[in-house]
Amino acid sequence: MTPDLVAPVAFFAMVFGIVFLFVRKRERLAMLEKGADPSIFESKALVPSSLKWGLLSIGIGVGILLGKIFAAYTCLGEEASFFSMICLSGGISLVAFHIIERQMVKNHKNEQ
Repeated sequence: MTPDLVAPVAFFAMVFGIVFLFVRKRERLAMLEKGADPSIFESKALVPSSLKWGLLSIGIGVGILLGKIFAAYTCLGEEASFFSMICLSGGISLVAFHIIERQMVKNHKNEQ
């Protein structure tokens, strides 16, 4: 990223963040004034997000390793092998997270 581009992007991100937080606050206050239960604002995730990020990190690491192996032992170029293996392994890890999450939600519903 060029230095000429960093300042406008950072400014836009800052303005977007401030507007987003302001709108979210007003929306929540309006819902509370209409009698909504405050517990709806709490996240009730059954599966910790750290599992998703951990699986994704492992997938990216495996992708880098496989990319290095494919670059060394096949006719694929280094860029193609690294990019394809990182995307493939990262995608597989996210699919694995989705399957784990779905199973945990299903087990939680069966317990209730």
